[in-house]
Amino acid sequence: MGEILRAENISKTYHMGSVEVQALKKCSLTADRGEYVAVIGKSGSGKSTLLKILASFDRPDSGNVVIDGQDILSCNEKKLSKLRREKIGFIYQDYRLFSEYTAYENVVLPLFIDKKIPVDEEVDEIFEMLQISDCKKKYPSQMSGGQQQRTAIARALIARPAVIFADEPTGNLDAENADGVARILSQASMRYGQTIVMVTHDKQMADYADRIIMLKDGCCG
Repeated sequence: MGEILRAENISKTYHMGSVEVQALKKCSLTADRGEYVAVIGKSGSGKSTLLKILASFDRPDSGNVVIDGQDILSCNEKKLSKLRREKIGFIYQDYRLFSEYTAYENVVLPLFIDKKIPVDEEVDEIFEMLQISDCKKKYPSQMSGGQQQRTAIARALIARPAVIFADEPTGNLDAENADGVARILSQASMRYGQTIVMVTHDKQMADYADRIIMLKDGCCG
């Protein structure tokens, strides 16, 4: 279906006092439209750093990242903000839901920020696919961890971004819920044709992906 994401020779070093930690070393990867890619590696391998750079939340020391034809490292903050709203979705390990909003309100919030009106049929379809239709009026404190993570996935899906980045999305879940979330991400990728790049340390979760990229000592393999 064509390439949607390309990262070339990404390097990143953190300076902590007199100590230098090289998190990424000329790491390169690509992802096609509608592809579900899992980046797997141990804690400290550079997974989260890579994901933040790919999603434009951090800048590398060298290399470049292109999303849907746009070199994101050449964008100013205004263009980056527009790119994030239109092209990028992000799923956090700790859900990042607003406690004062219902599940429905959390999900449609990105649309309101972008001055778009939610289409009820589309919202209902996503809630149904994620099996959280009964949570629409519930607040995060009234939902289980699995339900909160599915709500976070719905929020990432709703604006139909070109790429969804998922940072250890099953890290806070038990085995059953983790398996369900990994399976749902695969279904969402196929159903909506959205590219998903997930970082995880769990090989079992990565098995749902179309392709697995190993990250070891800051290098993609």
